[in-house]
Amino acid sequence: METKKPEYVDFAVTARKYKTLLTKKFQNRKPWINPSAFEIQSIIPGTILNVFVQEGEIVSEGEPLLILEAMKMQNRIQMPFTARIKKINVEVGTRIPKDSLMVELEAVDEIIE
Repeated sequence: METKKPEYVDFAVTARKYKTLLTKKFQNRKPWINPSAFEIQSIIPGTILNVFVQEGEIVSEGEPLLILEAMKMQNRIQMPFTARIKKINVEVGTRIPKDSLMVELEAVDEIIE
């Protein structure tokens, strides 16, 4: 029976170098992915109470997109920057989990007021 040799990983803290073993939990963790600015995801699970926008509509920064109710609180999700609504992936009354893609955005070439 062959035993697996432990694999040590280097890390540094304030100019001192150390070696450590990684735990199974750390090795099996979900990798972090840099979120896209053009995707609005839910940061908490909840229920969609209202959707204020439609696909294809140009929405200005700060305008409300939808209301997400979580833990008896109504969270107003606002537009982070001026863009066009590419796709709405939620409906009123739908329960969504954390990290659900709610709204997809696309860049606007020229802003029409």
